[in-house]
Amino acid sequence: MSSYLEERIKWYDDNYRSGNALITDKQFDQLEKNLLRLYPNCDYFTNKKSLPLPSLPKDQIEEFIEGLLPDTRLLIEPKIDGCAIALQYRNGNLEKAISRKGTDVTSKIAKIKDIPNQLPIQGIFQVRGELYAPNRTPNFSQRIASGFLRAREGSGEGISFCGFQILNSRLNQHEAKKHLKKLGFSTPKDVYCNFTSQVQIFRKQWLDKKLFSEYPTDGIVVKINSRKLQLIREKSYGTYAFWQMAIKF
Repeated sequence: MSSYLEERIKWYDDNYRSGNALITDKQFDQLEKNLLRLYPNCDYFTNKKSLPLPSLPKDQIEEFIEGLLPDTRLLIEPKIDGCAIALQYRNGNLEKAISRKGTDVTSKIAKIKDIPNQLPIQGIFQVRGELYAPNRTPNFSQRIASGFLRAREGSGEGISFCGFQILNSRLNQHEAKKHLKKLGFSTPKDVYCNFTSQVQIFRKQWLDKKLFSEYPTDGIVVKINSRKLQLIREKSYGTYAFWQMAIKF
């Protein structure tokens, strides 16, 4: 049986995906954190096709990098405001596409020119990325992408896709994005931090619109580049993937 908190979160999420945001992203992220702390194995997280990517307030950035060596290499990407999509290929053919809500949107995704229908790969290959509308404001980009997925008709014109993660891969972030490019996917631009202290510098550059201004962004995403360190954090923190963190306004 679902808890009241779980049902409330689902209700807020459904409204948000329908273009009716009833609470702020920060408030929603906090509700998810509370649910994770109280009911880590509830259906909400089990049924989610992708792990939540929590926002990180300014005064808690140190919480993310706590425990990392000062020279840990980090990758910083734009937090594109759109709709998260997971793609699955089987023996090179696009088999399914799943939205953040777990909806099968394969027939819609097949119309997006940035998404290859075939890959020169055998076995199962899964990609996570973001569907968005370029040259739009962040909120408008999300609404356009969400509207396209909900509509019965639509050509996908004006919709783009950025792939940024290979699921269940042994590659580090840099290697994974390089591999995605080789396969024909568009990937978001990025910058590297060779020291954790540089995160604040790049965050300020983004706030000043000197970084990732070509994307409809509502923040930046900081990721640990090393796959080994990612796995250590995944095992240490359980359901939440604390090797990546979204930092918003």
